[in-house]
Amino acid sequence: MIAYSRDQRPDFKVRGITNLDETALFQLMERPITSFELDGGGEPVAILSCGHAQHVRHNPPFINRPWVISEQGRESMLGKMLNCVRCDKFELPDNFIPYKRTPVFTEESVPGGLRKDHSTKTGIWGKIVVAEGKLRYRVPSLDADMELSKDRSGTVIPDVLHNVEPLGPTQFFVEFYRSPDEDA
Repeated sequence: MIAYSRDQRPDFKVRGITNLDETALFQLMERPITSFELDGGGEPVAILSCGHAQHVRHNPPFINRPWVISEQGRESMLGKMLNCVRCDKFELPDNFIPYKRTPVFTEESVPGGLRKDHSTKTGIWGKIVVAEGKLRYRVPSLDADMELSKDRSGTVIPDVLHNVEPLGPTQFFVEFYRSPDEDA
């Protein structure tokens, strides 16, 4: 992750982040490049460990990425970090599919591990769905603190520590998502 002071941060906001003040840091999600493909127009697209696809163009003087021109150059960038703006925005990859879900938890049955910082595996996303009541969802490394309800679910980013806390009587479950290319 990269930390920017408020006056240096890019011109977009992460949904759900609260209490940004002049001293707050804005975190960007850096993800390793796992592969490349070409889009319909022949432009290179980096596939990141989170499952998001991101165009990587060489367009001097605005964008200097001469390594995208050749297959050898792209291969040399495998494993290198690239900021994922869609992770910054808590966006689930479009093509990911649900493959499992937890039982419904209540304020009394929520496992202690969910109340403490924990994360999903690389490439595994989650969606916290509240059926009744309210649930606090925190992502400390992104300074995110959200109140989830029937009208607002929470997106769990792979490999990022997070925790939940029931706010009174509640019922919720977590649905997990993966790439359709992965085995269940």
